[in-house]
Amino acid sequence: MEQKKPPRKPLIFYYLIGLVIIMLLNALVFPSLMKEQVTEVDYGTFLSAIDSGTIDAVEINNDEIVYKTKDGSGKETIYSTGKMDDPDLVNRLSAAKGTNDQGKISFTQIAQQRTSPIISFLLTWILPFLLIFGIGQLMGNRLQKKMGGNAMTFGKSNAKIYVEAETGKTFKDVAGQDEAKEALTEIVDFLHNPKKYADIGANLPKGALLVGPPGTGKTLLARAVAGEAKVPFFSISGSEFVEMFVGMGAAKVRDLFKQATDKAPCIVFIDEIDTIGKKRDSKGFTGNDEREQTLNQLLSEMDGFDGKKGVVILAATNRPETLDQALLRPGRFDRRIPVELPDLNGREAILKVHSQDVKMDHNIDYNAIARATAGASGADLANIINEAALRAVRCGRNMVKQNDLEESVEVVVAGYQRKNAAISPKEKEIVAYHEVGHALVAAKQTDSAPVHKITIIPRTSGALGYTMQVDEGEHNLMSRDEIYNKITTFTGGRAAEEIIFNSVTSGASNDIEQATRLARAMVTRFGMSKDFGMVALETVDNPYLGGDTSLACSAETAARVDREVMDIIGSAHEKAIGILKDNQEKLHELARYLLEKETITGEEFMEILNR
Repeated sequence: MEQKKPPRKPLIFYYLIGLVIIMLLNALVFPSLMKEQVTEVDYGTFLSAIDSGTIDAVEINNDEIVYKTKDGSGKETIYSTGKMDDPDLVNRLSAAKGTNDQGKISFTQIAQQRTSPIISFLLTWILPFLLIFGIGQLMGNRLQKKMGGNAMTFGKSNAKIYVEAETGKTFKDVAGQDEAKEALTEIVDFLHNPKKYADIGANLPKGALLVGPPGTGKTLLARAVAGEAKVPFFSISGSEFVEMFVGMGAAKVRDLFKQATDKAPCIVFIDEIDTIGKKRDSKGFTGNDEREQTLNQLLSEMDGFDGKKGVVILAATNRPETLDQALLRPGRFDRRIPVELPDLNGREAILKVHSQDVKMDHNIDYNAIARATAGASGADLANIINEAALRAVRCGRNMVKQNDLEESVEVVVAGYQRKNAAISPKEKEIVAYHEVGHALVAAKQTDSAPVHKITIIPRTSGALGYTMQVDEGEHNLMSRDEIYNKITTFTGGRAAEEIIFNSVTSGASNDIEQATRLARAMVTRFGMSKDFGMVALETVDNPYLGGDTSLACSAETAARVDREVMDIIGSAHEKAIGILKDNQEKLHELARYLLEKETITGEEFMEILNR
């Protein structure tokens, strides 16, 4: 039988105990300690002291007389005596000699002051209580701020609880992730009908790990699972387990699983689990006792609860390579569900989902927008729809049109237009030839995406112009010739500057960076090098967060890689120069037209090129 713990006393109980102790000290101890030592004498002794001239000062109160004497060495002594009916006392004191500076006795009479009982009660009891309570609250709040949480709720998890279908999301709200939804449908079915699985002896996977780049809808999927299953949904971030005091993270894990067990069946969602689930390391001083204790507690809790009760653990991360292997073994996170960037059909479906609550024109071509946003996440596409709606409002319309969506794509890709940017005519001409050089090289090559738009209007991203290419379909693989042609297109802008102006500018910096990245990937990762063949010379770190690479070869090999990269880019650059020299008249014609219009479409470009 489970032992019931006595309920904790409220905080006000301890305040009252402190107040009573202070009142007792004020009434019994402090007055006797702070009161001066007074010797009681009879009235005759007082009169004798007046006659002897040893009194310094006299204070006549309502019911007693207090006087102070000084001896030859200056030592002071305080005496008190009862008040008598002596009408001649004032005259006697005036005539007597004293020990003060004037050689007389200084005397005064204290008038009786009546204090209201209410005021006395307020000053004696209520005011000290308020002071103690206020100081206690102030100290508690300061401690709470320093700890980053509630100082009086140690070990309590801060999980947000959505009861029943309060998440407001279902699988209908998730588009472009059909494979992930299919993998999660089984979890929903188990929560609806656990008997079907219990009859055959099957156990539900205890945990499912959602893995993918930022913005792909991992958190949305978890909330949709709870909405479909109509069960309580616990949501907490991994960073909320990280605390200042050792052991608090583990206590929060225990409390979270206790709440989940009490409300089973339910779903527990831990976002950014890599915060507490990193690989344990005992080397040097890099260990983190608090984080490791939290991780150990999480592992223990996932082993300890019964999967048949219907507690499902969902977690999301975009750094799966950093997770501890003990967390990923069967029995803990049994399933790893990839939530990748959507394909062409997925992007089109996502655009339609996010446009349901927006007034859209009937002639919207979602497929064209989806083709122009290759590599965009669900969050990016939602932002594009919102930017289009904002642009429609700025233009004074109550409906989003196709050009609003096209402009919003450019805003997300390159930033807003810098309409007041000061660019000299010479620089504008250079930018025009640069962008036409890109477009012309792309159009004259096979296996190259068609030109969609060319503009020389500056953008807030820093670009003075850009050339947009849009593929007709979805491409998941790239051949060596396609990559090489892409590098050639990147070098087309610099090649046009060299041919026309016989000089180079800094405008090609981004082109050079992208061309170098592609050429290096051809050699080190894609196995497209004649010298190295199918050898991996680079490893990719954090593929979902930028995909930074690190070399895994000797310094001599790295030097050979650099030479081959330079050879590839140099060869592509020479090819671009040759294409532009062969089509120099069209280069001039297109550049003049672009300078006049500032923005031309792919159809206008191809019409001038082919006539």
